[in-house]
Amino acid sequence: MQLYQDERTALFLDGSNLYATARTLGFDIDYKKLLAFFRERTRLIRAIYYTALMDEAEYSPLRPLIDWLDYNGYMVITKPVKEFTDSTGRRKIKGNMDIELAVDMMRMAPRLEHIVLFSGDGDFRSLVEAVQEQGCRVTVVSSVATKPSMIADDLRRQADDFVDLLDLKDIIGRPPRPRPPMEEEELPELEEDVDAGE
Repeated sequence: MQLYQDERTALFLDGSNLYATARTLGFDIDYKKLLAFFRERTRLIRAIYYTALMDEAEYSPLRPLIDWLDYNGYMVITKPVKEFTDSTGRRKIKGNMDIELAVDMMRMAPRLEHIVLFSGDGDFRSLVEAVQEQGCRVTVVSSVATKPSMIADDLRRQADDFVDLLDLKDIIGRPPRPRPPMEEEELPELEEDVDAGE
């Protein structure tokens, strides 16, 4: 990744996309290390983390992370997830933060020189093109090391630079927390009839 000491840089982290990519690659992000990595190498203006959260009444496993990020150098943008029932009667949850991320990036672009987008979502291709037209260099961080790839091909082509998250594993990663082994009688029974589409 090309980083310059005096370059005005902002990080835009698509929380759910980044989490899914890191988990697929087999590690967790150490957000303290991530922030330190960029602060040491560039003029970091802002690091913004976007995620949708369950209603305040329900416990969210994301809440401790969100609180930590909020107190440790990140700006955190959240909104409540929306719950609905699809045509088959299944309960679905939707929590897309694309618009919030896009609006913030467009707003900040005139005051930035380098944008680092942590997402592989192809919906961001036009956004990347728009901020490039304003003079920003854009690096996209995602992964092609997974099967299937976690980054849309057109987003990767549009970016000025692409960095595979796997290449940052030793710098910003920490191994997943080990789970205690289950006793033999604790193992759940497997159902014979499994729907491959789920």
